[in-house]
Amino acid sequence: MIVFITIPWFTPAYKAGGPIQSIANLVSSFSIGVTYKIFCSNKDLDGTVLKNIEENKWNRFNDCTEVFYASNFSKNLLYKEIEKLNPDVLFIIGIFSWQYNILPMLMTFKNRKIISVRGMLHPGALTQKSIKKKIFINSLKLLNITSKLTFHATDVEEEVHIKNIFTNKAIVNIASNFGKQVDKNINLDKATGSLKLITVAIISPMKNYLLVLQALKNCTATIQYTICGPVKDEAYWQLCINEINSMPSNIKINYLGEIQPSLIDIELQKNHVFIMPSKSENFGHAIFEALSAKLPVITSHFTPWNNLQENKAGINVNTVLQDISKAINFYVNMDNEIYNNHTEHAYNYFLSKNDEEKIMKQYKNLFTI
Repeated sequence: MIVFITIPWFTPAYKAGGPIQSIANLVSSFSIGVTYKIFCSNKDLDGTVLKNIEENKWNRFNDCTEVFYASNFSKNLLYKEIEKLNPDVLFIIGIFSWQYNILPMLMTFKNRKIISVRGMLHPGALTQKSIKKKIFINSLKLLNITSKLTFHATDVEEEVHIKNIFTNKAIVNIASNFGKQVDKNINLDKATGSLKLITVAIISPMKNYLLVLQALKNCTATIQYTICGPVKDEAYWQLCINEINSMPSNIKINYLGEIQPSLIDIELQKNHVFIMPSKSENFGHAIFEALSAKLPVITSHFTPWNNLQENKAGINVNTVLQDISKAINFYVNMDNEIYNNHTEHAYNYFLSKNDEEKIMKQYKNLFTI
């Protein structure tokens, strides 16, 4: 079976976050009987040209995957490659890119088409650049394109989001994300009255960095907060910098900028707790990796990672200052013994959510129906 994937960015690009990681994990985890052809840009999210690739030709990624990095997008080039390969499935990653989403939807092929919306129809996600997104969605409805396609949702909640927009007639198949497990934390010592926090994510309003920074001002303990991620929204980051510059002396902020995915586990192991009270997460690869590294997680209720407090794996907070400050102080007040107990629970929670055999069956069903 040949699965032809269209996606705006693919590794070694990494600044666009989750969708890149989702597809990299998919082609590395589900490979029996499948050949993947990935068509993407030769640039990263910020326009930086990727290194160590060959442009405008097929590059070997792994035993079952080749990637075509287009230096200049061409509808004719995309059409030619699809027609030449005649794939069984055209797997369209995302919904708002004209070149890599809309045009593939419009192309006439006998191949089965699947749209993977990747959290882009979550109500929280739709509040960002909402006018542009409404135009795209209304255009799809007007052209009646989606009636001839299958939607891919990563969970039941996303299926609901899809049907809320495209009606209950929309055909939706569920297949969860494969995650990437990182090295486990070696039980960093934790003293009562201090805490090391970390966030690894694109810097945009969706991740609620500003709210975390404001919540830290309500904390009187010694806290170090490390931020790792590329700036997607410069105006938002300036608001964050203003908060950072007015922090009390007990709060230290380290901004490491964008870091390569291969270095994430090293940074996680230097910290006690992962924090990211997102407005929405389709999956939350960074949360998955933090839990696999035995870090308790503070996040919102708008991710697949719920019931954290009941499992002693972290805390699901309301996205208000008081709740976030309270959650931070909960870990501040832990001694080393109690903290290490919570790290074990975080890892056990991760194991309970990581059913690869089930996910493989879901993708087999998605691609072969």
